[in-house]
Amino acid sequence: MIYELRIYHCMPGRLPDLVKRFDTITLELWERHGIRQAGFWTTLIGESNQDLTYMLAWESMAEREEKFGAFMTDPEWISKRAETEANGQIVANISSQFLQPTSFSSVQ
Repeated sequence: MIYELRIYHCMPGRLPDLVKRFDTITLELWERHGIRQAGFWTTLIGESNQDLTYMLAWESMAEREEKFGAFMTDPEWISKRAETEANGQIVANISSQFLQPTSFSSVQ
């Protein structure tokens, strides 16, 4: 199993819009594409309280390329994303890492 750690750094004041988009649009589309989330977090204490952090679980990098690629080019996603950004850009930038569990990790 491979885990993808993604951190969305939002434009000032736009975190609620991003959380709403995931809750009402993105997660349903991910389900249709077979994308499995491993958790979502907002920052309580840290560098920025305008970040959304989440993890995705993948069997392999090939699965990630196939499923995430299909999601990113899904016409419904493209349309809904544009609708949610009608008042301006939500995400300033995204950082991503791919993590592999150690042999002693409670998550495999």
